[in-house]
Amino acid sequence: MNEHTGTGLLSGKTVLVTGVITDASIAFHIAKHCQLHGATVILTAFGRPSLVKAISKRLPHRPAVIELDVRSEADLAALEGRVREHADSLHGVVHSIGFAPPSCLGEPFLDAPWKDVSVAVEVSAYSYAALARSVRPLLAPGASIIGLDFDPRFSMPFYNWMSVAKNALEAVNRYVARELGPEGVRSNLIAAGPVKTLAAKAIAGDALGPGGELDLMQEEWAERAPLGWDVDDPTSVATTAVALLSDLMPATTGTVIYADGGAGTVSFSGQENSR
Repeated sequence: MNEHTGTGLLSGKTVLVTGVITDASIAFHIAKHCQLHGATVILTAFGRPSLVKAISKRLPHRPAVIELDVRSEADLAALEGRVREHADSLHGVVHSIGFAPPSCLGEPFLDAPWKDVSVAVEVSAYSYAALARSVRPLLAPGASIIGLDFDPRFSMPFYNWMSVAKNALEAVNRYVARELGPEGVRSNLIAAGPVKTLAAKAIAGDALGPGGELDLMQEEWAERAPLGWDVDDPTSVATTAVALLSDLMPATTGTVIYADGGAGTVSFSGQENSR
C-alpha cells in the first residue's frame, strides 16, 4: 500500500481504525480525517467485511479492510499478520468498539445478569487491552493508541452497565499507558459528546425517538455546552483524534481528552440525585 503524501499532521503514518459500521460512525470520520491529514488507513471489519468495504469507498482514499473480532483469540492472534500484508508497522490505532446486551441498557440496573454484563465489559473495556496486546509488535516508536469514551462519571437513565464498562475502559487505558509508555507508545481516550450514530441508537433502544431519553439528553447537552454541541457533526471528535494520533502531544498518555463542547464541566439537571 502506498502511503499518501503531503504535509498533513499524519503524513507518512499508518493508522489502524476499528469500528466503522456506516459513514455516520465516529470511526468513519476519524478514518476520513486521518486520510485528509496524510495517513494511510487500514480498517477492521467485524462480521460483515463486505459491508465495511462498501462503506470504505466513501472515504477520500479506499483503504485496506481486514477482519477482526476482538472476542476471537484466533482473530487477535492473526491480526499482526493481516496488518503486515499491507504495512510493516503502525503509528496509530483507533479503538472504537463497544457493545452491551439489551438487559444492560434501559432496563432496571440491578436486573442485568452477569452473563450479559460480562459481555459488555469484555467488548467495551477488556478489548482495548486485547487490541493493544495484539498490535504491540507492530507499534513504531512514538505510536499512539486511542479509544472512544463517553463520560461515565455520572449515572444516566439508560446507559446503565455501559457506563460501568466505560469506567472500566478508563482504568484499562491507564494500565495500557503505563505498560507501553517505556516503549514510547501513548494511550489515551476521547470522551465525546453524544453523536447520532448507529451505536447510539443501539445503546438507547426504546429511549430513542422524539421525547425519548437520548433525544432529551442531546437537547440538554447542546444547551449546556459552553461551546455548543451539534449531535449531527462528529468532526470535532475526529479532529481531536488526529491531534492525539499526531506528534503534537508527545507527553500526553493515560488520560481522557474531552471533546464534548465543555458539557462535562457543567452539571446536568438531576445529577445531584444520580451520583
